[in-house]
Amino acid sequence: MNVIIFTNFFENVWKFLSSKTAFYIYASIILILIIVLLVIVYSNYFSSFKFNLNEKNKNFENVKNDEVKIIFNGSNHDNISNSELKEPEQEDEASRFYMLTKIDKKMESYVPPKYDDDISLEEFCIEFRKFSAGKLHLYYDIKDIRRFVASLAVTKLIILQGMSGTGKTSLAYAFGEFVDNEAVVIPIQPMWKERTDLIGYYNEFTKKFNETTMLCTLYEANLNNDLYALVLDEMNIARIEYYFAEFLSLLELPNPEGRNLDVVSDKWENDPKLLKNGKLRLPVNMWFIGTANNDDSTFAISDKVYDRAMVMNLDKKAKPFEVEGYKKERISINHLNDLIDKAQEEYSLTERNLRRIKQLDEYMIKTFHLTFGNRIMKQIYSYVPVMVACGGKEIEAIDDILARKVFRKLEAKNPVYVRQQAEGLINYINDLFGNNNLKQCVEVITTLEQN
Repeated sequence: MNVIIFTNFFENVWKFLSSKTAFYIYASIILILIIVLLVIVYSNYFSSFKFNLNEKNKNFENVKNDEVKIIFNGSNHDNISNSELKEPEQEDEASRFYMLTKIDKKMESYVPPKYDDDISLEEFCIEFRKFSAGKLHLYYDIKDIRRFVASLAVTKLIILQGMSGTGKTSLAYAFGEFVDNEAVVIPIQPMWKERTDLIGYYNEFTKKFNETTMLCTLYEANLNNDLYALVLDEMNIARIEYYFAEFLSLLELPNPEGRNLDVVSDKWENDPKLLKNGKLRLPVNMWFIGTANNDDSTFAISDKVYDRAMVMNLDKKAKPFEVEGYKKERISINHLNDLIDKAQEEYSLTERNLRRIKQLDEYMIKTFHLTFGNRIMKQIYSYVPVMVACGGKEIEAIDDILARKVFRKLEAKNPVYVRQQAEGLINYINDLFGNNNLKQCVEVITTLEQN
């Protein structure tokens, strides 16, 4: 009997605990606990905030009339008052080009350096080679140095090819060190496809322009007369025709004043000084120096790029040599242009070699349907005289540029037909220019014949 009563009691209790009324009670208790917890948290936060606010007010009272000392990168600058400190911050917030605006401010106090504008092209090449060896322990054949310097007179795009470890990037780096203006290296990324990867883009969300190192260097170069080397490291790890397309087109324009790069599509009143309607002129004192490897991890460089560039093959390491004295030579772009103009006037192509080149052009058209074209002829007229002024010989300069600009194109022709015509072409070159005078050209043809 007692067991039955006990069982009925627990059944009634369970029915009550599981009823709707009980659930409402549970919910009410939980809600009350949550409210109590929120009140406690809010009270603690308000007390802490009030304490911190009082402390900040005390600190502000102590320093509001004092001057603030700025410490940047571990160095103490001059004392600047609070009002002066806030002003540039407001200006930077208003400008969508933070870094370019900083460059404008920096150049307000710029004092032009003293340039060594008495040096000749031949002396420049000799001193460059000595500096690379003595200071940087980078050894180059004098012929490679002459080719590099002469290429500066032809185009703003130079491509250095060769096996890994032959000093492609180092040559551009050494040039920057020699002219006392460190080269800027841009590592090309495999996924790059457009110019925004190089110069940046305007962020609609932040209302700021995401500036890149390359854009800042382009801007800075327009503000002085130094020589600039901008290195596109492993440039063919992505398709050059994609990310560098606009630059290729602009560099073809004969008038440097018309080489204006589109940076933004509109104009703001507080844009950097050199941005004209959202455009920035490509600097005349900058060269784009690309390094290229030809392997399975890279893209083949198209004729469009090759035709617009000067190509150097660095396939051999020069032997180390001793240097007694060396120094930097900081020359201006104006002096370099004067040296180039003087060389092209004094060492213009001889009539004899000009006639030979035209005869070779006719032979190439007839045999291989290849022509030099106006662009290549213009490059020959620019390159050969400067190469001679650098200390080289005219026939060596002709051999060099024909091998790089003309006979390289035979790679795209039918290999069977090229092998059949190779011996006749070599004989024609030797008869026209003299035996062993165009060694590089013969070497290119022989390589194609054997492959």
